Amino acid sequence: MEKDLADKTSLVALNLNSSRSFPKRRTAKRRGEAAEAAFLSKTISLGFEVAKPWGDSAPFDFIVNSGPKSWRVQVKSAYEKRKRRYTVKASGDKVAYNRDNIDFLVAYVVPENAWYVLPIAAVDGRAGLWFYPHQGSKSRFERYREAWCLMACQHDGECNPRITLRTDCKARAAGICPALAPE
Repeated sequence: MEKDLADKTSLVALNLNSSRSFPKRRTAKRRGEAAEAAFLSKTISLGFEVAKPWGDSAPFDFIVNSGPKSWRVQVKSAYEKRKRRYTVKASGDKVAYNRDNIDFLVAYVVPENAWYVLPIAAVDGRAGLWFYPHQGSKSRFERYREAWCLMACQHDGECNPRITLRTDCKARAAGICPALAPE
C-alpha cells in the first residue's frame, strides 16, 4: 500500500533539455516558474533545505539553508543562444540586484543543463550576464559553474557534511571554493 501511495505522489520531473518541454509560445513567467522548479529539485537533491517566500514581493526567489548559514537566492534562466552566448537579466523590477537584496544569483542555462552559482559580489552592478557553457570556455562566470560549494560552506571552509559537493565544481579549479582546495 505504501508503494502505491509513493507512486501516486512522486514528483515527475520534465525533461528540461527537451525542446518540447519549453516551446517558444510559453511566457517568460512560465519559463521562470519551470526554472524555479528545476532549482528546487536540484538543491534538495544536493541536501540543502529550501524555502520559498509567500507571493512575489521579495527580491529573491528562495531561502537556501546550508546548516551554518541561510542565503537569499534569485533564480534566473536562459533558453536561447544568441551569438554563441546565453544571456540572463541581473535585475528585478527595474532594480539591479545587490548585497542588500540577495546573496546569490543562480543562473540556469536550460538547453545545456548548466547551473551557475554566482555570489552577489560577482554580479553586483551588472544589468545582464553572459554565459558561454561550451567546452573549454574561459568566460568570466565559468568558474561559478556547478559551484554549489559556495552555498554549502562558510568562508572558513567548515561545510555541512549532509550536503553533497560536486567534484566537477569549477570553483575548485579556480581556487574560490572554501571546501575544496585547488587541484
